[in-house]
Parts: sequence; structure tokens; C-alpha cells
Amino acid sequence: MRPISKLTRVAVGVASLALAATACGGTSSENSDAGAKEDLGLAIAYDIGGKGDQSFNDAAYSGLQKAQKEFGYKTDDVEPTEGETDADKEQRLASLARQGYNPVIGIGYAYGTAMKNVAAKYPKTTFGIVDSVVEGDNVASLVFAEEQASYLAGVAAAKATKTNTVGFVGGVDIPLIHKFEAGYKQGVQETSGGKVKVISQYLTQTAEEGGFSSPDKGKAAAEGQIEKKADVVYQAAGLSGQGVIEAAAKAKVWAIGVDSDQYQQAALASYKNYILTSALKDVGGAVYALAKSVEDDKPLTGTQTFDLKVNGVGLAESNPEFAKIAGLSAAVAEAKTGIIDGTIKVKTE
Repeated sequence: MRPISKLTRVAVGVASLALAATACGGTSSENSDAGAKEDLGLAIAYDIGGKGDQSFNDAAYSGLQKAQKEFGYKTDDVEPTEGETDADKEQRLASLARQGYNPVIGIGYAYGTAMKNVAAKYPKTTFGIVDSVVEGDNVASLVFAEEQASYLAGVAAAKATKTNTVGFVGGVDIPLIHKFEAGYKQGVQETSGGKVKVISQYLTQTAEEGGFSSPDKGKAAAEGQIEKKADVVYQAAGLSGQGVIEAAAKAKVWAIGVDSDQYQQAALASYKNYILTSALKDVGGAVYALAKSVEDDKPLTGTQTFDLKVNGVGLAESNPEFAKIAGLSAAVAEAKTGIIDGTIKVKTE
């Protein structure tokens, strides 16, 4: 086993929160891993939108890159297909496991059913799923306190707005995205004393309709909110969020990014002056933490929760304009402290 460098802060936090950290195994009669190669490393299967979304999937890829560089092994990352079924996802995960990749991580809640089925067939492989909880002795469920980061985004929006109207664009109308909306609204309302209005819109009812993969839908939604005087628009919409950011920049109002620090994304450079901040989810840290646990022969399993306490979520401050808005930095710092010490309890719906 190669020497391993010190865990990142978030990995340490995740390890301390692990419900279990045991090696995965199985009897020879039930083990479908027999004959698999043992020299391959981390593999990830992307969510809708794929690599290049400048957000959720790209954050996961950054974790893969870190593991590849540190551990010096082979990795793989696989794109989703248009209109795919659970059976397609199951086939993708099983193929990676058969090839000998370990761990194999599904990026997104949509892998839930496939992950449950495949993990049972490959008990010697550690599996991970982001944004969902899947039961299994060899499965790590990598979940986040999105509502906490969104609360901080709401604080920023309340401090930045001049019209007392802000917007929220969710990709798909599902419980996961409701957490983003709930935290954001609470942050806006508690910071402004109820004086700031929040306009919310979901792009689609299902992911298959393109809610996470249609920048044109995101742009149209943001334009509608801006017409209603919203001068800060927060998006939790995957690839569709690029359209929200484009619309905000065109109208010269603030956009708030999600998952990755979108102010720093090269593909969004032409809009960066209008990206006030981003609500961060350290998906890359989660991916890396699971890969490192496998490399250490102590694979994490069970539910791993990334929250403010372990720096698993947060708010970006890379745009210099962030610090120039009166009271914004102080309000965010105060809110973060309150969430961590429990005096602020953030809603999830």
C-alpha cells in the first residue's frame, strides 16, 4: 500500500461521522467479484448534465482528479445517456465493478435503485452514492446539508438586493432541491426581517424533462424573475443553472451559483462579474474521502453527512465584490456560527 498523505479537513470530518468503517466482504458462493482485477482505482458515473456542467458533476470530477494524482492509479468517469433507464444505470455500475474499479461512485440520487441492486452483486467492491441514502454493507451514502449552504446564500441575497425582491430557480421539483429552496428562503427572510420577497420556480417536474440539463429553460426562468424586479437569483439547477447566470449577467443583476465556486469556472468567465457567490457542496471532497478510505483498506460505509461543521458545505467569497457589500461578510459569518452552534436551525422543506 502506498504512503498516504494527511486527510483533508472535510475527509477527517466525514470519517468521524461514519456510521461504519469496515472492510467489505462476502462468501465465495455469493461473491460476484471473483476474477475482477485488483489494480484499478476510483470510478465515477455522472449524473444528468455530465462533465462540463461547471457545477455538480465537475465538482465530483475534481475529487477523482485529486485521488488519481495522489494515489497514482487508473480512474474512469462515465457519462450518462439521454433518456436512460435504471437498467442502463445498473449496467454502467456493474461494468465498472467487473473491470475492477474500487470504489465505484454514482453521482446523484438517480442512481439509487441501480446502486442497491449492483452493490449486492459485488460485495467486495465499495460503492458510493451522492445525494441519496442506499442501504448496503458495502455502500457509502454521501449526503450534504444543502439547506445550510443555501441559508448562507439567502443571507447574502438579502444583504445584496436593492429591490427587496430575489429569485430562486430549482432544476427539478423534488425533495432534494426543496432543501435548497427552504434554506435560501429562511436565510432571506430572517436576515431581512421579512422585508424581502422570494420568487421561486422549478423548471420541470422530472429530471427526464431536462430540468438539470437545459440552460435555455434556466435562462427563461431567470428572465421572468428579473422582469418581476428580482435583482439576485439563486439557482440549484445543474447545467440549467448556466442559463440563469447568463440571464443575470445580461440584465446586470446578481446570480448565486451552486455546488462549485462558479465565479472561478473558466467556462463562465464572461459572466463572472455578476456571480456574487456560490452555495458550495464539497462533492469533490466526498468523492476523495471515500477513495482514500478504500486506499487505506478501511472503506467507509453507511451515511456520511457533510455539513458546515466539517466544511462539507459553505459559501464562496472569491468575488471581490462580495466583501464590498455593507454588512454582508459579517452577516454570513454570524449565520455560519449560529448554524454550527445550533442557535439557528435551518429548515429542509
